[in-house]
Amino acid sequence: MSRIHPLPPELVNQIAAGEVIERPASVVKELVENSLDAGAQRIDIDLEQGGMRLIRVRDDGEGIEPDDLPLAVSAHATSKIGSFDDLEHVATLGFRGEALPSIASVSRFALTSRRRGSEVAWRIEIDAGRSRAPMPAQHAPGSAVEVRDLFYNLPARRKFLRAERTEFGHVEEWVKSMALARPAVEFRLGHNGKSVRWFKPVREAAELERRLADVLGAPFVANSLRVDHAAAGLHLHGWVGLPTASRAQADQQYFHVNGRLVRDRLVAHAVRQAYADVLFHGRHAAFVLFLELDPALVDVNVHPAKHEVRFRAGRLVHDFLYRTLDEALAHARAGAVLPAAADAPPATLPARAYAPAQGGLGLGVREPLADYAALLGRAPGAAPGLPAAPPTTATLAASDDTQVPPLGFALAQLHGIYVLAENAHGLVLVDMHAAHERITYERLKDACAGEGIRSQLLLVPLALALSEREAAIVEEQQARFAELGFDVVRSGPQGVLVRRIPVLLDGADVTGLVRDVIADLAVHGQSRRVEESSNELLATMACHGSVRANRRLTIPEMNALLREMEATERSAQCNHGRPTWVQLAIADLDRLFLRGR
Repeated sequence: MSRIHPLPPELVNQIAAGEVIERPASVVKELVENSLDAGAQRIDIDLEQGGMRLIRVRDDGEGIEPDDLPLAVSAHATSKIGSFDDLEHVATLGFRGEALPSIASVSRFALTSRRRGSEVAWRIEIDAGRSRAPMPAQHAPGSAVEVRDLFYNLPARRKFLRAERTEFGHVEEWVKSMALARPAVEFRLGHNGKSVRWFKPVREAAELERRLADVLGAPFVANSLRVDHAAAGLHLHGWVGLPTASRAQADQQYFHVNGRLVRDRLVAHAVRQAYADVLFHGRHAAFVLFLELDPALVDVNVHPAKHEVRFRAGRLVHDFLYRTLDEALAHARAGAVLPAAADAPPATLPARAYAPAQGGLGLGVREPLADYAALLGRAPGAAPGLPAAPPTTATLAASDDTQVPPLGFALAQLHGIYVLAENAHGLVLVDMHAAHERITYERLKDACAGEGIRSQLLLVPLALALSEREAAIVEEQQARFAELGFDVVRSGPQGVLVRRIPVLLDGADVTGLVRDVIADLAVHGQSRRVEESSNELLATMACHGSVRANRRLTIPEMNALLREMEATERSAQCNHGRPTWVQLAIADLDRLFLRGR
């Protein structure tokens, strides 16, 4: 082994490039972040051959002083931090001073910049790490960076790049994420001389959905819920997709921390738990979320490319995210999100439209709930907060305009499976088994939550062999296990005894469940495994206790079901994530029958 010696600056920069620069998208990310930190309001990105031949990023930011150009392309030189305290409160996207020298070491690099108020721009060129003296140039106020022939001097790295279309797709995806995070900034993206994306700046909050639709499409906007909640110094805002609009891939998941797009396991776990009770197996939620907190509470310096962060109060952040999203999804009741068709009829319809041929609504306010009480397994009127029952025939006759409930009033039943109803927007189709299953499931959960988790003593304690670290976690978190209905005590350096388990989990795989809970506590500081296992059992009970196909319901029973759906949390989808209702607007029906053509 040779003696210890310092590495040449060129080699140091190439090693840093191996950590920071993975592909053309990495270059675009670093350059655009610099532009945003410089206060740019318009950023133009031009690529050739997916960025492998050329990457050019131009902005209208503050620009760089001529004397600072050589420093800008030298290692660990930056204007964004100057002390340890600055590193603890990073408020910019870039700060390490590695990007420009790393990019310049693996490409043919040029930087042109002109300060605002200056008459002349200056340009510096670097070829494979060898710099030339700055020279005057022509350029508008702002900066422009040209990166040509990426990895031309590292053939082994260049061979790992994918096809042109693939590399451009990575760039486009990142630009879309940044367009969501910075709606006030104008982004233009071009490829091989053609304009591909143009995101116009958003000047008012009311136009945010326009930018959202430009990036993710109008269907995402129509099938998402707005979230805006602040507590404990944390602020979460953005949009979460409805469970019924889930996707086969996790391709529409954007989470930003203080404006920085991140991929974080803690965040992913919290989001997954919030959707666990409403999402179909194998499907992925869509969301665009922004978390804002004190920069001192998050460490952004844990990854060279700044893809990951570390929260100083991880459990607080996890609980805040989970509870905020869970609360938002809980309010996704059937009928709560209706299509906003431009030609939709008003919110009230003539009363005569709802008078059934056999007078089923003439039973009055109490009788429909009483008829359906047998199906729900409770006393009539026991569910608080239910809307008023459908109006009687006499009431309808007395008024020309009666307020219509979100799901309207029942018309008929189709094949003993679907309930057909008419509301202000048109036709509503309800899967009666799926809807009743959700109603029953939510009632069972509320009943269990009201009683607390009841536990039972095991005749023979269950002995588990664990690692010393796992046994220590059990000892430290014994109170938490008690809250979950377990009595678990440490019996030795690598063993524990399970003496009590929740009643609902009788017959379940207790060994595997306890191990999973320990793993969750070790990684996230908390666990919902017991609740999820209990909910699986309650879901099975709800499925078997719900009305079945081919069960004929009367009109009052159907209307009672609709009112229950409107009052029940998460009733827009069943326990398995399938939709419980579908709205067909009048405009949709007109298109089916080619009316107006």
